[in-house]
Amino acid sequence: MKTDAQLKADVTAELAWDAAINPIGIGVIARDGVVTLTGHLDTFAEKRAVERAVRRVSGVRGIALELDVKLSAEHQRSDSEIAQAASSALRWSSLVPDERVKVEVEDGWVTLTGEVDWGYQLASAEQCIRPLVGVRGLTSHIHIKPRASPRDIGAGITAALTRQATREARHLDIEVEGGVVTIKGKVHSLAEHDAAIGAAFAARGVSRVIDKLEVGA
Repeated sequence: MKTDAQLKADVTAELAWDAAINPIGIGVIARDGVVTLTGHLDTFAEKRAVERAVRRVSGVRGIALELDVKLSAEHQRSDSEIAQAASSALRWSSLVPDERVKVEVEDGWVTLTGEVDWGYQLASAEQCIRPLVGVRGLTSHIHIKPRASPRDIGAGITAALTRQATREARHLDIEVEGGVVTIKGKVHSLAEHDAAIGAAFAARGVSRVIDKLEVGA
């Protein structure tokens, strides 16, 4: 198991290695496997890139993003401009159902509402928004239609985890109520955590995933 100093050094190096991130001004604190990031960023897309970078580092058990997005002058846009750009991005995406997702913008913060059929459509809608100029944050209130019985959902998730060779798939506890999946248990890394949550979210009929996984050695 890495020491706090080793983990901090690895995270700092990963942030510096990623070309999508300007590490200047990002503070890194590591304590018992939990990494806290502080500071200010120029874009919301960079905040997402920082999170992805930290998740790649082995030994990270949890992440706290205490990062503010403070737009530089060239990145500032009016709420009207952002709303128009977001609506166009959603409309031009072949992965987002036409006219099923609505956009609201307040002070650079985008809220998505609506209903879709699949988890990948929800994820695609969010991905359309993150890189847009002027966006300071994103909240998703998109719902997914339930499309399968709880028994079928649970069996599908277990089968997917087994196929994808998640090491602890057989030891995870999967509960399904309606289209809501609660997944419990212990995994060895954030990569395994993300694989399990991703498999659950991708299952037919899942509208929401409640994450109660513990990441540990």
